[in-house]
Parts: sequence; C-alpha cells; structure tokens
Amino acid sequence: MTEPVTTEPVTSGPVTSGPGTPNTFRSSLHSLGQAQKSNKGAPAYSRMVNRPLGRVLAAAANTLGMSPNHVTLVSATCTFSALVVLVLMRSTPLVALLVAALLVAGYAFDAADGQLARLQGSSSPAGEWLDHVVDACKGPALHIAVLVNWYRFEDASAVQLLLPVGFQAVASVTFFVIILNDLLRRLYPQQAGTQPRALNSSVLYSLAVAPADYGMLCLVFVLGGWHTGFLVAYGFMFASTTALLVVGLPKWLGQIRTLR
Repeated sequence: MTEPVTTEPVTSGPVTSGPGTPNTFRSSLHSLGQAQKSNKGAPAYSRMVNRPLGRVLAAAANTLGMSPNHVTLVSATCTFSALVVLVLMRSTPLVALLVAALLVAGYAFDAADGQLARLQGSSSPAGEWLDHVVDACKGPALHIAVLVNWYRFEDASAVQLLLPVGFQAVASVTFFVIILNDLLRRLYPQQAGTQPRALNSSVLYSLAVAPADYGMLCLVFVLGGWHTGFLVAYGFMFASTTALLVVGLPKWLGQIRTLR
C-alpha cells in the first residue's frame, strides 16, 4: 500500500547490472542500493524499515533466480495465511504474534517485488497489474478478517463491529485514489509554469503520517491477544487513516488540476 498509506510511490527506472555481472547477493544488494525509488509520500515504517528489508529480500530472491511475480505470490501467501489464521483461531498472544509476523513478512515481500523487477529490468504492465490486484484484495480482506474474528471469538458490541467495516471503506477509497493519482500523472503532464512536485518527503512528514502506515497496522496485530489494547490501537489507526484521507483529498485534487 503503495504509498502514503498502503502503496508505494511510482518506481524509478531499471537498475540492471551490466553484462557478465554475477548475480551474487552482495552485488545485487549493491545495485539496488544505488537506485532506490523516491520517498515522496512514504510513511516512516515504509521508508525506514520496509523498503530496506524489501531490498534485502529482493537481493536474496535475485540470487535464487526468482522472478518478481514469484515474490508477489510469496507476499500474497504470507498475507493471506495470516488472515486465514485470524479467521479460524482465537487471538491468543502466540496466535497474535504469528499473525503479525506473517503480515510484516507479506508487506516486506510486497516491497521486494518492484525492486527485483527494476534490478532484473523485467518491469511490465502485467507485473504491475498483479501487484496492484493483490494489494486491492488484501486491503479489504484484512478488515473483513478482523470483523470475523471479533464476531466469532470476542464479546464485541455492534458499535465495535462497525469499526472494521468503516476501516475497510476508508482503506479501499484511499487505495483507489492513490492509484488513480498515479495513473493520471503518468497520462498527463503538468502544466507549464506550475510548481514541480518534490521528489522526496522530509523525515518529519514521514513521521507525521506514520500512524496511517499499513506497516504500522501490521505491527498492531501483536496486540491481538489483548482485545482492549488491540481495539484502541486499531481504532487509532482507523482515525488516523480517515483524517489523512480527508486532508489529502483536496490537496490531491489541487495537484490533479495542474495536469493538462
């Protein structure tokens, strides 16, 4: 998500190694480190933790001869395995730790597939389509799994059960708007004389939007064995994501108006 909230900003160009360069882990990691994508709009966890972790996974995947689509499928397997556990099992501390670990791993592999595509020079519309479709599925599915878990195993009130429903709606709208913004910026140039968009965001901005980071949401699931604590943290993430969407919509509309 990629990604003020759930998605990564537009990727940069390929960073393929020259002919004859060995696909060792060290050489792959070095090549990836030389050309990372812009951190424009990236929250703190995605910027400081997930992308570096994804870079290591991408280098390892390249060494093993994996394709970006393979990495995308590994990401989906980790994420949806976590959701299956969440739906089928009561959230004990051990189960909560397993769910959080799988979600964190899934998000890290989600950062790795695009980096691997740039490293191998294999970026393609089909690969981008697969990545976005997986992201579009896992966003709503995550909150549906929370709803089912609360309904089956927790003494949740009707008001509490509405929380994941609202979070699902906000997350889906946010993901769609970010993808739409990206698409329109690719299709239409900016009007002459308008202020160009910065390529990077400040660390302060990244920290400010951290509460709405999908990676932070993954970490919140560590509290799953403590329903009250998880409810408060999950509710805070929902409020933060909603607030950033409300603030972001007029800002994004203003940016889109500068396009031809």
